[in-house]
Amino acid sequence: MNDPMHRRRFLGLATAVSAVAAAPLAFARNGDAPAPAGKPRLSVCIEALFTDVPFGERLAKVKGAGVDAFEFWGWRGRDLDRLGRIREELGLEVAGFACDTGGPLVAPGSAERFIPALKESLAAAKMLGCREIVAAVGNELKDLPRARQHENCVEAFRAAAPLCEEAEVTLTIETLNVLVDHKGYYLATSEEGFRMVDEVESPRVRLLFDIYHQQITEGNLIANITGNIAKIGHFHVADVPGRHQPGTGEINYVSVFRAIAAQGYTGFLGLEMWPTVDHTKAVREAIAILAEATAAPR
Repeated sequence: MNDPMHRRRFLGLATAVSAVAAAPLAFARNGDAPAPAGKPRLSVCIEALFTDVPFGERLAKVKGAGVDAFEFWGWRGRDLDRLGRIREELGLEVAGFACDTGGPLVAPGSAERFIPALKESLAAAKMLGCREIVAAVGNELKDLPRARQHENCVEAFRAAAPLCEEAEVTLTIETLNVLVDHKGYYLATSEEGFRMVDEVESPRVRLLFDIYHQQITEGNLIANITGNIAKIGHFHVADVPGRHQPGTGEINYVSVFRAIAAQGYTGFLGLEMWPTVDHTKAVREAIAILAEATAAPR
């Protein structure tokens, strides 16, 4: 078997996949959105998965794979009316998308530039029934001290916080690794991201903890997650190396998901991954891993 998982584990995952895929999706009474869950939920990034079909058609692929939520990157240039109609028809939830920041948040004057762009992003979120948006801070400026760039980001997030609180939308700050994928990006460590969250002091400003990026940057995943779970608003999921589906690399996703669930986290785990196998198969394997991680002890 060429699959990196051992045969015994593969058979166990296959059994769990069959059970999860066969189960009906639970929806709220109005049929428009999934019912609240007591465990973490998966979301599929349609920028990375099901890219063999046009953008709007990927939503049906998400539902067919057994997931009831999706996310994407920038909203500008997208037909949001059509996306919203398809979402409602399929009973899917928009877990999040990237907001427009009006320019790099590390730069002077970012707070003033951010607000008009944020208002438009929040309007897009309302149109889609989305409760989370993601903000990247931009690349490091070589002619400005890092401490000042940090302050610029915090000032921008503080300015954004009241608008997000009023809209009941959580803004998550994105950290990225600078060793492999995003050389030059300012915010690489979860430690600095958590400090920004602390300094902003808003329940609507949190960190996007990308498990793939943070494994490359710093490791120590479970301790960093469990010690700061209240500051995390969203997770992204992919394995290391390669940014492929869980089970292909060095991260023990059963243990990581179990640790997240044990902290009472009921938000989204976004599958932002580039699979090495059929995309539906990769998603269903992730469903099975989450099911194994959150199964009640026997």
